[in-house]
Amino acid sequence: MMKKTLLAAALLGAAVTAQAQSSVTLYGRLDAGLEYVNGLKAGHRFEAESGDWGTSLFGMKGAEDLGGGTQAIFKLESGFALQDGQVGGGNGNLFTRYALVGLTNPVYGTFQVGRSLFISNGVWDFDPFVQENWSSASLVRGRNWPQVSNSFNYQSPSIAGFDFNGQYALGNSTNFNGNANAGTASAISSTGRAAGAAVTYNASFLEVRGMYDEIRDGNGQFSNLFAYSREYTAAANLTFGPVKIQGAYQHLNANAVTDGGPTSADHEWLGVTYQFTPAAALTAGGYHINVNKGGGNATLYEMTGTYNLSKRTFLYLTGATVRNSSTANFSLFAEAPDNSAAFGTNNAQSVANSQNPLPGHSQSGFFTGIDHSF
Repeated sequence: MMKKTLLAAALLGAAVTAQAQSSVTLYGRLDAGLEYVNGLKAGHRFEAESGDWGTSLFGMKGAEDLGGGTQAIFKLESGFALQDGQVGGGNGNLFTRYALVGLTNPVYGTFQVGRSLFISNGVWDFDPFVQENWSSASLVRGRNWPQVSNSFNYQSPSIAGFDFNGQYALGNSTNFNGNANAGTASAISSTGRAAGAAVTYNASFLEVRGMYDEIRDGNGQFSNLFAYSREYTAAANLTFGPVKIQGAYQHLNANAVTDGGPTSADHEWLGVTYQFTPAAALTAGGYHINVNKGGGNATLYEMTGTYNLSKRTFLYLTGATVRNSSTANFSLFAEAPDNSAAFGTNNAQSVANSQNPLPGHSQSGFFTGIDHSF
């Protein structure tokens, strides 16, 4: 009897220990406020907004200790519109941002499989406006912030200040570079193989990152400069006390464009943040793009002020304007070109309703709101 009691106690203790070595965390961010923008084809707009400073999202992540420093990990995350509660932009996906499972070890790094933000989102760390709705993604029409499915992701540990990040996303097709829809009418608007790699160096006041990434269309080609293309990025952060300077240069290239559209673009930005107090900060900066084959050029000027009410809650106010050359119609928003498949073929009404200004016209606006994380 005594042996059975001791065995039961040992098993119970082991179960409690195992439970203590596993964890699940629920987290999220809620962002909402007001937005005004002019220069739209139909005039100006004043509206309630959700996610202008940062995407409203919810998620869960967890880890299980497997011994020897190795953990099994997972992450599930979806974005949603706070104003109406719509999940995932209405596309029917529950976990639009992350659906990952993998292993992590402090010596060997982290490996995860599933759906993820594309590696190009790595510019977030070097964007003075932290990929707000008007930010480093605006003048490249969203090329900086897509998601990819069927991905394999590796993050190395830091060694002498250096770390490596790699990503590979399959198209799951008999066309290795393409998509399962290749050969159909929707092939050109579906994503094929995507991949990228980044090397980062961190020192006390300096952070530098070099990155290469590529996204192919359903036929395995680089057929659209702002959707299916190669992207090269060099970026740096400099921090001196309350001052942070952030800048980057990007080159985009698409060598299989067949409709006479642009095949190359150069995109750069520079911004400065000053932390006046632990609660208050002000950021000012700008982005510029130059596009070949008559795509023109545009410059986006922006300023943001934030005030922390607590460690989890802050208020924000952002104002910006984008100035277009005579042939360009870039928006404050990361809006697709008016000739994009995103608006349908010759769909005049969809083009008219897009947020792009008319060619050669400017666009200005502001948004303000509150952001809370949990």
